[in-house]
Amino acid sequence: MGLFKFACFLWLCIVGLLGLGSLCGVRAGDIVHDDDRAPKKPGCENDFVLVKVQTWINGQEGREFVGVGARFGTTIVSKEKNANYSLLTLSNPQDCCSPPKTKLEGDVIIVERGNCKFTTKANVAQDAGASAVLIINNEKELYKMVCEPNETDLDIHIPAVMLPKDAGVSLESMLLNNTSVSVQLYSPRRPVVDIAEVFLWLMAVCTILIASYWSAWSAREAAIEHDKLLKDASDELEDMKGRSFGGVVEISMTLAILFVVVASCFLVLLYKLMSDWFIELLVVLFGIGGAEGLQTCLVAILSRVFKSAGQSFVKLPFLGAVSHLTLAVTPFCIAFAAVWAVYRNVSFAWIGQDILGIALIVTVLQIVRLPNLKVATVLLSCAFLYDIFWVFVSKYIFHESVMIVVARGDKSGEDGIPMLLKIPRMFDPWGGYSIIGFGDILLPGLLVAFSLRYDWLAKKTLRAGYFLWAIFAYGLGLLVTYVALNLMDGHGQPALLYIVPFTLGTFLMLGLKRGDLKVLWTRGEPERPCMHYQLHTNEAEALSQDR
Repeated sequence: MGLFKFACFLWLCIVGLLGLGSLCGVRAGDIVHDDDRAPKKPGCENDFVLVKVQTWINGQEGREFVGVGARFGTTIVSKEKNANYSLLTLSNPQDCCSPPKTKLEGDVIIVERGNCKFTTKANVAQDAGASAVLIINNEKELYKMVCEPNETDLDIHIPAVMLPKDAGVSLESMLLNNTSVSVQLYSPRRPVVDIAEVFLWLMAVCTILIASYWSAWSAREAAIEHDKLLKDASDELEDMKGRSFGGVVEISMTLAILFVVVASCFLVLLYKLMSDWFIELLVVLFGIGGAEGLQTCLVAILSRVFKSAGQSFVKLPFLGAVSHLTLAVTPFCIAFAAVWAVYRNVSFAWIGQDILGIALIVTVLQIVRLPNLKVATVLLSCAFLYDIFWVFVSKYIFHESVMIVVARGDKSGEDGIPMLLKIPRMFDPWGGYSIIGFGDILLPGLLVAFSLRYDWLAKKTLRAGYFLWAIFAYGLGLLVTYVALNLMDGHGQPALLYIVPFTLGTFLMLGLKRGDLKVLWTRGEPERPCMHYQLHTNEAEALSQDR
């Protein structure tokens, strides 16, 4: 049991907090950026916005590139229909630090970074008659173009956009191989609410609903089985103490505190070792966990239909007794996870990732349980502080948000770690995904599942119990998170910052008002009459009556 408990605890750390306690916008990047190190001033007060550069080759639509607008210059239109078509021209000299040798009549000029200030390049291009300037970076990444501290009198009236090095190479190749290349510059705005966020909200809430009912049903079945055993074999009571039904692991106070410490170490390890090979390792681990979770869920569902296959077993080396249904389902689950891992970069791979992720979350919530409200308070409070620290405070230590960097996979060149549920943003002109970390579902889900188990064991109705309030509080907390996400222009938000006060606060206040807080805080389940004691009492009363 010790090894099983440790394995479950380790998986909880990986899929929980390394599954991120932050809810981020999209993989495509934030549309509006801000930078305290580049303060605004007159003539240099634009927001850093992503800009689309649509090319047209000989009148035919070509490739589209993405750059970032400068602090200076005119703002870029947001709608494609309002963007002008302008001829694209290479600068001569290439750095545009001195006047071009040819007159530019409303052309968009491509210049190379270096040898002079960004504002100098823009001023030179503007004086030559250019309608916009595209500055090609000398690296693959984008760079925020700002004004120098001593520049106070700027009068730049053309847009300036920074493009990555590979985009510059492609544009230069187009100009050399074609007679006419035109471009449109525009920065479309992201919709306030995308339908993907609605589906993601429903997915998270429904996952907790399913896991909670499964956990409560298992707890009730275990309680019934426990009472039957006490009735049938009351003299074996001492042998049953400490026995765990169904391989359930309860989180202790020590594990609740250690949980955040271990998860923080894993997160820093991810941040420092973020690379292609490390992502591949996480994909393998997620595939194994997802396949196991999918198998557990499918066996639980199909055993209701194929009862004989679920109740007949075969003994295998190292594995022990395994049901025929498990043997039949396992190859499919392994194949499903393997196919997802191989094709995870295709456009529809998010479906497989979400299926594996939901199955894993539901399985963990069914196995791992909170024993009482005291442990729940310690666990969620630690996770609350963890989320705030690694999203906000870590910026001042690592000069960037560790949680956001890991979530997006900024240092890996891939789509980040797979411990996420994600849905493509359907009506967003920038594309990308809305994502939510496993931790934002798993940790509050432990509390919601605890509430339903308590309600069922206490025989409370839905209105008189705690579950309805808990699931409503979770849904409302997640909704507030999405509102904050949109108000912050898509910058990643620590979801537990909003979810924990809603769920835990509601539970504590409701328990205090109803007078159940002491039982919830210590025992975690209602007191039940001891069947062993009742049997001996009934026997004693029967003997006394006979006498």
